[in-house]
Amino acid sequence: MKELKLKGEFIPLCDLMKVTDLTESGGEAKHHIADGKVKVDGVVETRKRCKIKKDQVIEFNGQTVKVV
Repeated sequence: MKELKLKGEFIPLCDLMKVTDLTESGGEAKHHIADGKVKVDGVVETRKRCKIKKDQVIEFNGQTVKVV
């Protein structure tokens, strides 16, 4: 499990996927989110700019990221 230290109040989901190397670009992240391939706290999330906050867990393609 990877961890991402949050620098502000939140990070948009598509940006989180890019900065944690889950995807190569924000555009690729948006595509996977729209296709329902990303889970936030165990629930499929289709909002590309969903605000991800501390203690949330993101799952994609067999990888997990926890925001701390």
